[in-house]
Amino acid sequence: MPKKLVFHCRILAVLAAAILCGAQVSAAQQNTPSQQPSASGQSASGQAAQDSQQPTETLKVNVNVVQLFFNVKDKHGTLIPNLTKDDFTIAEDGKPQTIKYFTAESNLPLTIGMMIDSSGSQRNVIDMEKEVGGAFLRQILTDKDEAYVISFDITVDLLQDFTRDVHRLQAALNKAKVNVDYTSGGIPGMGGGPVPQRGNSPGTLLYDAVYLSSHDMLSKEVGRKAMILLTDGQDEGSRLKIQDAIEAAQKADAIVYVLLCADRGFYGGFGYSGESDMRKLTEQTGGRVINVGNKFDKLRDAFDQIAAELRSQYNIGYTPTNTKHDGSYRKLEIKNKQSYKIQARAGYYAGRSQE
Repeated sequence: MPKKLVFHCRILAVLAAAILCGAQVSAAQQNTPSQQPSASGQSASGQAAQDSQQPTETLKVNVNVVQLFFNVKDKHGTLIPNLTKDDFTIAEDGKPQTIKYFTAESNLPLTIGMMIDSSGSQRNVIDMEKEVGGAFLRQILTDKDEAYVISFDITVDLLQDFTRDVHRLQAALNKAKVNVDYTSGGIPGMGGGPVPQRGNSPGTLLYDAVYLSSHDMLSKEVGRKAMILLTDGQDEGSRLKIQDAIEAAQKADAIVYVLLCADRGFYGGFGYSGESDMRKLTEQTGGRVINVGNKFDKLRDAFDQIAAELRSQYNIGYTPTNTKHDGSYRKLEIKNKQSYKIQARAGYYAGRSQE
């Protein structure tokens, strides 16, 4: 089955499961891993259609251990190294937790999902994204890391499955092509034209792409995981909502970075509204938004910042005092005794016990 078709089938399966369960896919506090199809997390695209009834396991290191990767910065945004376990406190749902282990530098494998927006609004920046994104992957990946490439517009396409071969990854980025829906004659605003689309027809399936990347690609991976979105942040036509994308990323323990690449003048008088949702997505997952516009140097600097942050992560682990495996969302709060800024995910979903 073609990768494009597989990804679309996954979205339809999610919606069908939600209807049958009488549940809304966007209800973040009530949704549990058993209500979602399990993600394959396999290298072969054919594995994406595995048994969708298996519950998703969300705690990766140990069923009784919560693992949290984070960065520490001063008020100027400079990364702070050489802190110790005694410099931090952590609470779950407001209750203090005992830190069981702490490392100042992680050697765990890194998995990166490079996601490139190929909708019409990216026409003036996509070549820049391909070049700088490829250079970043060549810089960051080691022999124990891996990455994959997804493009999204009116479809969500897996251009390259898990690999550490940077030549394949660059070739996949080069395959991303700006979409124009020629059935509409290329009229602005119709399926990827220069004007943000309104209505029911798909335009830029950003939220669906984040969900699929989290659920189908990252949920079964271990170690450190990050998604990097090269996009203007504008979603048009996704079947899922921003909260579904956030929840899927949290369940996959994935950090999300968004590099806002956009020629603002491309939107004319229709305005630009993608940044707010992208900040929600990144803040909830421990990443951040970096606005680069259409500037090559800003994009290159943004990738350098991400590389530095991924290489400078602290890692805290604790056994939660709440021992229930009920699939519920748990809010996390980590503090530094020197009042440095902590960049970390906002919470996690406890694994549901299998009966």
